Amino acid sequence: MAEFVLKYADATGKVHNQVIQGASGQEIRERYSKQGFLVYSVKPKSAALSLAGEINIPGRRRKLDLDKFLIFNQQFVTLIRAGLPILKALDLLADRLTDPKLKPYIDSVREEVRRGTLLSEAFRLQGIFPKIYVTSVMAGEKSGSLTEVLERFITYQKLALAVRKKVLVSLMYPSVLIVLVILLMVFLVTYVVPSFATLYSSMSAQLPTVTVYLISIGTAARSYVLAWAAGIAAIAAAFTLWSRSEGAQERLDYLKIKTPLFGDIWIKYQVAQFSRVLSTLLTGGIPLLQGLETAGDSLGTPLLRKTLEKAGKSVREGQTLSSSLASTGIFPPLSIDMMEVGESTGALAAMLNSVAEFYEDDVNTKMTAVLSLIEPAIMIFMGIFVAFVLIALYLPIFSLADTIR
Repeated sequence: MAEFVLKYADATGKVHNQVIQGASGQEIRERYSKQGFLVYSVKPKSAALSLAGEINIPGRRRKLDLDKFLIFNQQFVTLIRAGLPILKALDLLADRLTDPKLKPYIDSVREEVRRGTLLSEAFRLQGIFPKIYVTSVMAGEKSGSLTEVLERFITYQKLALAVRKKVLVSLMYPSVLIVLVILLMVFLVTYVVPSFATLYSSMSAQLPTVTVYLISIGTAARSYVLAWAAGIAAIAAAFTLWSRSEGAQERLDYLKIKTPLFGDIWIKYQVAQFSRVLSTLLTGGIPLLQGLETAGDSLGTPLLRKTLEKAGKSVREGQTLSSSLASTGIFPPLSIDMMEVGESTGALAAMLNSVAEFYEDDVNTKMTAVLSLIEPAIMIFMGIFVAFVLIALYLPIFSLADTIR
């Protein structure tokens, strides 16, 4: 009897890792599935130690193009619905992918499936596919409704991408405007102001105090513009390196929440994403505790991931989801109330979907309102700055004209 490393979830959603003896991996999988456990993976003990949980292939990028991955899943579902075996569908799609960078991963999935690995495990081993996708595929395999589960994931992905694109499009114009304002300020301070400084020094004119200060700033900025650029680049690089740590990301999440106007929008956007993910998982038959874990990983924010871990512990101890999330003090009260209603009526998945729709609409409305205030504020600031520079530079000319008259 060989030894295998078994990863499975029990009826409460708790994940276990055990070393099991069996005739084969398939025999162990079937044995535990018949007992009602949700089997994640069965690997020979030596292979499991060498894989360390996932396959990392040198030279591959670690970011997935979700738009191209959505197209792949639409084609995959179509082929499976038409009656093609999974392996044959992967063979056909591997040579017709819209994203060439996705091909090595699909080829690897195809080889794993050919060797007898479950489709969900094959996707998980790549280490690039979203956890919600892997978990959904696993639920589809267990329930025998892979097509329906993938269709629900496609619906979720379309909605998530649509909301994300709306937010990005809303932020695009203010971002471009801010960049143009900064470039204009740099041009005025480093080029226009030093030019006037040369003019006034040749005239030996008596300059007003505001003009003296402005010229001093302009000449210094022009002399040290490269040093300033290098300093800003160094600060940006140091901040990027610092922000990669989980502790730094958690501090940044706290800062986002405390930010006026945008903090409320950010937390509501995260709640909408969480509700959408958890609703999709529960509808697909995933246990609540496992769904909470997957939803936390899907959000990608350490603060909310830790929040959901605490909520998961409370749910495991017998508390309801709504009361567990309410104790964190992060989720909006209205979302808690809606989840409580869903739990009491036995329609939590449908209510979570309603929570997602409500907060997505709320985020879009508030983003539009905030940006409608920011854009004129930027224009007013730019006008005041330009007016200040022009007045400070032309004031000595007016004084000279009065002296000549």
